[in-house]
Amino acid sequence: MSSLHRLIAAAAMCLPLGVATAAEPPKYGLGTTPTAAQIAGWDIAVRPDGQGLPDGHGSVKDGDELFANNCAACHGTFGEGAGRYPRLAGEGKLTGDRPEQTVQTYWPFATTLFDYINRAMPFPSPHVLPPEQVYAITAYVLNFNGLVDDNFVADRNTLPMVKMPNRDGFIWTDPRPDTHDTACMTNCRAPADVKVAQTAEGKNLTPRTTGPLDTALPQ
Repeated sequence: MSSLHRLIAAAAMCLPLGVATAAEPPKYGLGTTPTAAQIAGWDIAVRPDGQGLPDGHGSVKDGDELFANNCAACHGTFGEGAGRYPRLAGEGKLTGDRPEQTVQTYWPFATTLFDYINRAMPFPSPHVLPPEQVYAITAYVLNFNGLVDDNFVADRNTLPMVKMPNRDGFIWTDPRPDTHDTACMTNCRAPADVKVAQTAEGKNLTPRTTGPLDTALPQ
């Protein structure tokens, strides 16, 4: 054993109990190691290029009844919206005072439409539909938006091929410049000299949260 190896071994023997080595993550006695099945239950993300789409398929025809049973109560029979729930269909505009963010005008990828339906819908009980049903509902929504024909069958190969009208309407890189705040290093004000001269306490600046809205104003 070389001198370096003896030094490392001696240092390891001197570590107190409970101190993790570099090769061992710290343990805090909380939780348990997830099983493969538990990880699979959350490993459902679908990327814009289609990576993550599951096996299975669903047609526009199959999606008709599934949409009626699971989605129409909120979104209308043909995606026109019901009550205060959002519209899914329509050729509205995004440039007006009230942009109409339908699947046709706003959604950039058919693959992430599947992802959203799969993880968040139907609203009362999300993530309960099997992949075949999610594929069928996705196909139906694309169809009543005029983006695929009546014979379209959605699967992991066909969904990435659908070109959404607003695919190029997003900025995928942050346009804001990087900024760096340089800490004061010389002639800095002593912390003891920094005084809080005034606060909002006792000024009644925060509106109350109970009572009629027309009187819930700062006094």
